[in-house]
Order: sequence, then structure tokens, then C-alpha cells
Amino acid sequence: MVKELSHLDRQGRSRMVDVSEKEVSRRTAVAEGCLEASTETLHLVTTGSLPKGDFGPVVQLAGIAGAKRASELIPLCHPLPIDFVQVSVEPDPAEGRVRVTATVTATARTGIEMEALAAVSAGLLAAWDMLKAVDRDLRITGVRLLEKRGGRSGDWKANAG
Repeated sequence: MVKELSHLDRQGRSRMVDVSEKEVSRRTAVAEGCLEASTETLHLVTTGSLPKGDFGPVVQLAGIAGAKRASELIPLCHPLPIDFVQVSVEPDPAEGRVRVTATVTATARTGIEMEALAAVSAGLLAAWDMLKAVDRDLRITGVRLLEKRGGRSGDWKANAG
């Protein structure tokens, strides 16, 4: 349990955490999320037949852009020098979804989890944008952090499920 909430000042107001005294270390975070779609829509994805173009590269680029802009979207998020972003896009017609996974690495004083989550979210929103003309019943699900490595609190992995 956290004894003190570091994002609050003495008056209980939100503030950006001072990380200037923390050690710089290599940090990695992995996040995932899914976009549920119809079998017909996923067929268009897997055959490259979408009216808006090449699905996978657009989703990947949106994810990379999302990671790079996390601190612009999330008010208390520190801007970090990102060393690496990898976004994978895996259509799974049998499960009725597209899975987007992001791995983000930085050498910094604070964690990179928000950047990984922003990458997945931006990728999923781009996927939605590409599919909305052919499927009105899309659903974004399961956006979550899978693991983090590095930093003072050490490594962590999500429970299976």
C-alpha cells in the first residue's frame, strides 16, 4: 500500500510529482487492448480490402504517435525521452477482434506505463476510425498494462486473464 499519495500537495490539490531525486534507469512497459468487430469486418482487415487503406501500418503509426504524445494528453504525466516503441497489430477472426500490443522503453527517472497505454489507445482509436464505415458495432475492450520493468518499485506482471 502507498502510505502517501505523491500526486497531492499538502492542501490535497493535484500536482506533478517531483522525480528529480530519483535514479535514472532503463524502463519498459507493455500494454494491450482489443477492438471487437464482426467476422465480415475482420475478413476485410485480413484481406487488405478496407476502403481506407492499409490497416496494420496505420494502426502501428497511430500507436507510436500516441506513445510520443502521452504527456500532452495526460495532465500529470511527465514528458519522457522515449528510446523505443513497438506496436503490434494482430487480427484474430476466430476471436472476433484485433489485438493491439505496445512495448515502450525509456531511460528515465519515472515509469513509461502511460506511454504504453497511450500507444495502445491511440492505435485502437485509429483502428476504429478505419473500420467505422463498414461496422457500426465496434467495441474497444481490455486496455491494460501487462508488465513493467525497471525503476525503484521493480518489475511487475499482470495476473493472467
